[in-house]
Amino acid sequence: MSMISPNKQKEVVLIVGPTASGKSALALELAKKQALQNRQSVIINADSAQVYRDLQILSARPTESEMEGVPHKLYGYINGAEACSAARWANDAKTAITSAHEKDHLPILVGGTGLYIRTLLNGIAPIPEIDPEIRAEIRAMETMEAQTALLAEDPISAKRLNPTDTSRIMRALEVVRSTGHPLDYWHQHMTGGIASDILLKPLILLPPRDWLYGRCDLRFEIMMNGGATDEVRHLLSLNLRNDCPVMRAIGVRDIAAMLRDEIDRDTAISNAQMATRRYAKRQYTWFRNQSPPEWKRLEEILNNDIINNIETILQY
Repeated sequence: MSMISPNKQKEVVLIVGPTASGKSALALELAKKQALQNRQSVIINADSAQVYRDLQILSARPTESEMEGVPHKLYGYINGAEACSAARWANDAKTAITSAHEKDHLPILVGGTGLYIRTLLNGIAPIPEIDPEIRAEIRAMETMEAQTALLAEDPISAKRLNPTDTSRIMRALEVVRSTGHPLDYWHQHMTGGIASDILLKPLILLPPRDWLYGRCDLRFEIMMNGGATDEVRHLLSLNLRNDCPVMRAIGVRDIAAMLRDEIDRDTAISNAQMATRRYAKRQYTWFRNQSPPEWKRLEEILNNDIINNIETILQY
């Protein structure tokens, strides 16, 4: 039987893919198999929604019983009133990975937030603080005006960004005006990544889309029957800002509208299911196209054969 030895070359397992693809279950099975060989593991969350304490059900965060005694880190550790950046999560993940290696435990990163994972592995662009006056001037622009200016001052970013993506267009414009360099320049000077310090064992779950979308629909119905309404009612009682990440999580807005009698339960479920499928589609496309080509893609539905051979699969 194969065994992954984390301290031999500072190995880190990475299991990623779209929501509802079975990442958490597979990570847990790997940890249990390692335990049978007296090798401890720690599962580290890499999902931007599951970091929030107030978003247990709608984020599909594993419960204590579902963790089955396996240590889980970076789950539900941030207050819903805060916003967790990719940089903050990456620093926390580095700490968790280092701690695991010091104990000769296997770190298993699992999640679907590509930006988090890319930041951890490749680092962040060391962009200086933006001049407040420049930021205020740009934020006062109309989207079309900002897009036209960006096309003249940073054509690479302008062509890469969606012309309706106002926040990213304005961010790119304020960077080039405040620093004198376009975003592409800063992205070529990334710092703080751990990719060169570890031996990564990545696996991307890309099951058939029809199966995945069906899983998304079913899971949201289970969430609704398992307390999602009470979770949103609690969030509303906290009087959080509408731009807080937890308030923008899939399902929150629709359930809140249902609680205000603006829509009925079936409509809330249907809306949230559609939003979940769209999110899964974006994740699917991102991981398929943006991940390094050498990362193993698993395009089958998870089955016992895959689970039983997960250690061998990860040693490819």
